[in-house]
Amino acid sequence: MDETAQKPYIYEEEAEQASFAYLMTTLIVIVGLPMPIINVIGSVFFYLANRKKASYFVRFHSLQSMLSQLCVVPINAVGVSWTIAVIIGQAQISDYYVAYIITIVAFNILEFVSSVYAAVQVRKKADVRFWLFGPMTELIYKSENK
Repeated sequence: MDETAQKPYIYEEEAEQASFAYLMTTLIVIVGLPMPIINVIGSVFFYLANRKKASYFVRFHSLQSMLSQLCVVPINAVGVSWTIAVIIGQAQISDYYVAYIITIVAFNILEFVSSVYAAVQVRKKADVRFWLFGPMTELIYKSENK
């Protein structure tokens, strides 16, 4: 990366909006924990509201936040449905079930911490790129601009 390249100026409102894309998902996790789809719905609405009128910085981070939520939803949905099956007696608690629940709890904690970290850094006008979702977001925007 060229250190002499100028970064585009990011206004306070843009940093605040981009930070909210991550904070919104963490707040929705707290409120809608048993319903894994609620996070993605909130992320989709925020992305759609900012996709045309907002700056690239805000659009990028709202899309990256939405993509990270889309990854978590299927994992959580399986865990919720499996737990419901255990509760109503259609499945039993097994080593596989316990291992899956431990894995999704760890995964959700990682996603929660990374979202809070991204929200704080983006609020400071730092351009945070998640390992998988950053390049994916860039590809989506490159294909849209062609």
